[in-house]
Amino acid sequence: MKPNTQQLQDLTVQVRRDILRMVHAVNSGHPGGSLGCTEFLVALYQNLMERKEGFDMDGKDEDVFFLSNGHISPVFYSVLARSGYFPVAELATFRKLNSRLQGHPTTHEGLPGIRMASGSLGQGMSVAIGAALAKKLNGDNHLIYSLHGDGELQEGQIWEAAMYASAKKVDNYIATVDVNGKQIDGTTDEVLSLGSLKAKFEAFGWDVLEIKEGNNIEAIIAGMNDAKSRTGKGKPVCVLLYTEMGNGVDFMMHTHAWHGKAPNDEQLAKGLAQNVETLGDY
Repeated sequence: MKPNTQQLQDLTVQVRRDILRMVHAVNSGHPGGSLGCTEFLVALYQNLMERKEGFDMDGKDEDVFFLSNGHISPVFYSVLARSGYFPVAELATFRKLNSRLQGHPTTHEGLPGIRMASGSLGQGMSVAIGAALAKKLNGDNHLIYSLHGDGELQEGQIWEAAMYASAKKVDNYIATVDVNGKQIDGTTDEVLSLGSLKAKFEAFGWDVLEIKEGNNIEAIIAGMNDAKSRTGKGKPVCVLLYTEMGNGVDFMMHTHAWHGKAPNDEQLAKGLAQNVETLGDY
């Protein structure tokens, strides 16, 4: 039984609390993009992906997800823990010495759910395409998903991978771009304008669709089901997910300031007050 919309919203609020508390506890980390992608990752793991019990690196006979913009690890760790991959209590070790929950995810720590090290941006599409080709070789008709930041698309390796995916008809792959228009030093327009991402990916031979309400769970599920229906038709699929950085915490929204900054005690209290505990804090 898939959870209903209310259950997904309750989980979303709880994940927001986890993000704020994890980043605050060590006075470091990346809350802005994490909050912006909370609804997407909750919907992906709780509704959209076909997942097996347990975790193994081969990921045979199940859908597989790669996080390419690894700095949004707080949301990833929270969703993984609350989806059963490791104990929720372990979230308290985020960014601490000898923790499996490093600031940027790494397979080296053996944390269930982590399939690639993604501190360095721009690499996830290449990794995902390799996994998608392996699925084809294995006769496994499950899908590969990846998530990227829009600022990350300023990395050249992304476009090498994008060209490869269409040339080799990697049509069992859905790449989602978190389009929030912000990166570490300002807006994407100011730093290095991305122009029309839809036109770019279409020029690279992809099937592109847009989810305009990227922080609306029902819109995400509808849009991603549309994306799924477009797989298997000879083209890789790109989803442009329009989100608000810092979503759900009013003072973190409409600014790039919280890309990589932790809230202080007062700000934490304010953020938690806007996201009342639903499923129990760790």
